[in-house]
Amino acid sequence: MAPHMAEWDEKEIFPVETLRKAAQLGFGGIYVKPDVGGSGLSRLDTSIIFEALSTGCTSTTAYISIHNMCAWMIDTFGSEEQRHRFCPSLCSMEKLASYCLTEPGSGSDAASLLTSARRKGDAYVLNGSKAFISGGGDTDVYVVMCRTGGPGPKGISCLVLEKGTPGLSFGKKERKVGWNSQPTRAVIFEDCVVPVANRLGAEGQGFGIAMKGLNGGRINIASCSLGAAHASVLLAQEHLTVRKQFGEPLTSNQYLQFRLAEMATHLVAARLMVRNAAQALQEGREDAVALCSMAKLFATDECFAICNQALQMHGGYGYLKDYAVQQFLRDIRVHQILEGTNEVMRMIVARSLLQE
Repeated sequence: MAPHMAEWDEKEIFPVETLRKAAQLGFGGIYVKPDVGGSGLSRLDTSIIFEALSTGCTSTTAYISIHNMCAWMIDTFGSEEQRHRFCPSLCSMEKLASYCLTEPGSGSDAASLLTSARRKGDAYVLNGSKAFISGGGDTDVYVVMCRTGGPGPKGISCLVLEKGTPGLSFGKKERKVGWNSQPTRAVIFEDCVVPVANRLGAEGQGFGIAMKGLNGGRINIASCSLGAAHASVLLAQEHLTVRKQFGEPLTSNQYLQFRLAEMATHLVAARLMVRNAAQALQEGREDAVALCSMAKLFATDECFAICNQALQMHGGYGYLKDYAVQQFLRDIRVHQILEGTNEVMRMIVARSLLQE
């Protein structure tokens, strides 16, 4: 991915063939069970993989992480029939997936979503829209949270839609600061008929499924931030070595030495937090939700600061698109917003601390 990162960003290319090559290495269903084509690896393995891949292209890796979350949700909450119908083609990335939770009027307040699914015989009629959907319009499978019951989280169910369903359409491709190697569009449902056989779990279980997916998604996206920060530390290290000012290389400046040491220290601290949370999630520990939220909050904030400092160390060069550090900065800025904003992460952590 690394040799193509700048081109994919500049030309806004969704590198589907590269994604399928990644799937051949087992990256299409990293923590999906092997009987449907998954790699059957742990959350910790997954975190390490996404950190490594993200040093090559953070934006593309972030999409792979979303695809993996969708495949895992079908593998975990789907029936045997659903698992065998959807997962093999997702694990091979022959088909690509999108996660549809956020709406124009409900971002952080996901439980207030309005997209409705009205039961009609052995099908649902789906109406509404989703916003900021990664892969929207270019992907094949949509995991959609919709309202089948009353207000609040208990009225939400989860349906799997396939591209080509009559009434399924897409908004314009959004123009974004970063994450340009994956398209983002609104997903619109107008009297979409979805078979009841495409519902994951029972009616009313959708919100719980969405939140369980996001716990892993938070680890995944934090891991993508780690990769960008790791790459940025290496770029800063290289620049300090080759750049001279006042007759000496920048490496001889103690202030810059100390900043580099701090960047590396914060990166290792963030990495340990993410890996600890990944282990807790894998083991199903009681504190896993809080630890995932802490890790996402800490790692995405710290890693953005590391990339920003790396850009500063490059001086004017850091602001040029010829230098990769600016792209790592642009690509991870959104990690502080998605999979639950970092303000919501603080709410989740506080709630876990204050509950009796």
